[in-house]
Amino acid sequence: MEDPMERVGSEEESGLESTIKEDLCMEIDPPFKENVASAEDWRKALNKVVPAVVVLRTTACRAFDTESASAGSATGFVVDKRRGIILTNRHVVKPGPVVAEAMFLNREEITVHPLYRDPVHDFGFFRYDPNAIQFLDYEEIPLAPEAACVGLEIRVVGNDSGEKVSILAGTIARLDRDAPQYTKDGYNDFNTFYLQAASGTKGGSSGSPVIDWQGRAVALNAGGKTTTASAFFLPLERVVRALKFFQKGGESYTSKWEVVSIPRGTLQATFLHKGFDEIRRLGLQSETEQMARHASAQGETGMLVVDSVVPGGPAHNHLEPGDVLVRVITQFLRLETLLDDSVEQNIELEIERGGTPLSVQLVVQDLHSITPAHFLEVSGAVIHPLSYQQARNFRFQCGLVYVSEPGYMLSRAAVPRHAIIKKLAGEEISKLEDLISVLSKLSQGSRVPLEYISYTDRHRRKFVLVTVDRHEWYAPPQIYTRDDSSGLWTVKPAFLLEFMLPSGVNVEATHMEHIHAYNHQGLTDGATSMETSSEHASAVLHSQNETGTGSKIK
Repeated sequence: MEDPMERVGSEEESGLESTIKEDLCMEIDPPFKENVASAEDWRKALNKVVPAVVVLRTTACRAFDTESASAGSATGFVVDKRRGIILTNRHVVKPGPVVAEAMFLNREEITVHPLYRDPVHDFGFFRYDPNAIQFLDYEEIPLAPEAACVGLEIRVVGNDSGEKVSILAGTIARLDRDAPQYTKDGYNDFNTFYLQAASGTKGGSSGSPVIDWQGRAVALNAGGKTTTASAFFLPLERVVRALKFFQKGGESYTSKWEVVSIPRGTLQATFLHKGFDEIRRLGLQSETEQMARHASAQGETGMLVVDSVVPGGPAHNHLEPGDVLVRVITQFLRLETLLDDSVEQNIELEIERGGTPLSVQLVVQDLHSITPAHFLEVSGAVIHPLSYQQARNFRFQCGLVYVSEPGYMLSRAAVPRHAIIKKLAGEEISKLEDLISVLSKLSQGSRVPLEYISYTDRHRRKFVLVTVDRHEWYAPPQIYTRDDSSGLWTVKPAFLLEFMLPSGVNVEATHMEHIHAYNHQGLTDGATSMETSSEHASAVLHSQNETGTGSKIK
């Protein structure tokens, strides 16, 4: 599509030609439409949008779930000025403790706190005090997911490659791209389509608004390929839904807000959208294909197929890879709407398995219940229940005792990151409380056996000897819990260790932002490569590392 910036002053001259084109193609093709946006339209839109786009500088204070301890920069944009809400990516907000600040166009810096991070999809919100911005006139950017379409000319406005403001042009080429596969042992989005355009975004542009000529955000920039100019954008339908819940919760900014519960349901199963040609090879009956085509929107090209099922989840022993969802559920958005509206309820799914129609009854699980919001820190190690994200990656059951960071004590025993602890001192460990109970019985200097398994060698347990060494520069074992009313993390002792604490030590609950400096030297930029397994091409999450020399790979 022609760049409208190059067509200034030529609108009237092309009017007759455009009319002729419409007349000629009326009978054989859909009407041809010129881009109605002029260079002046884009200038007005960008003048309105750019002041609402912020540079986000984040420090992940602890390794947690899919993320390692790291510092980086990314992009966000204001979606609710009155309540002080900034939209960005989930991998920017982080699932664990994070200290963050936002810098506006005029170099005003403010502290921001995490408000929400979606358990599955790559979006989250920061919250800030609107009254702290004293010298900048800006407006929130409206969200318009319905405006996204193939051929739409867009601009990606953000902190691309570490620049404070970068504006990249592109044209949306696809609305139905599979969610990008970034890594085998970290965060990946799933059960959604992505938008694709050749805008060539790089590190630091995570969370950038993808805007149309009217200044509306039609998608959220999330990642891209390092080997091509392709960029991947998250659709905004679920973002709009989540934002409405927060807007109902209060009319203005408060330093401590009421916790808002956003219903999210799951079957602990991953679905892929497959074309009818592929599904026929799975045994799809021709009658079912006809029914799906007639019941779905015009232009439907396929159906949802089960790709994987997490052990121990609601779909375990009920759904199998290759099962085809029939009836009217052919799109991810319909499936997610059904699940989110049916949390803790029974639903019936009609499937075809090898051409045989089946009906299965499933209980929709609360997605937040399998998303960890607390962790144990002992001798530098970070240990918490295995999240749905990592359970899906590793094919383990949710809730197992997961080593996010081995720290000092476990690394001395060669226990790797991502290990699942199964036994300690001869006692079975099935949940975090079991581990805390065993640790509370062990004295300083004890040498005890530990059994663990790893996703790289899942069928063999490994045995090591661990020396209980709570080094003097580490705090006693502590439990950190996320406080969703403030965006901070509170800390309390995991168990009483009065005989090991120096006199005068205050072990009352404090906030993570007061203690994040203790681990500052352990921060890593995480700059490692990652491959898109299905297409053998590199894909990256577009948050920038501290040095500004490249993409921060998650």
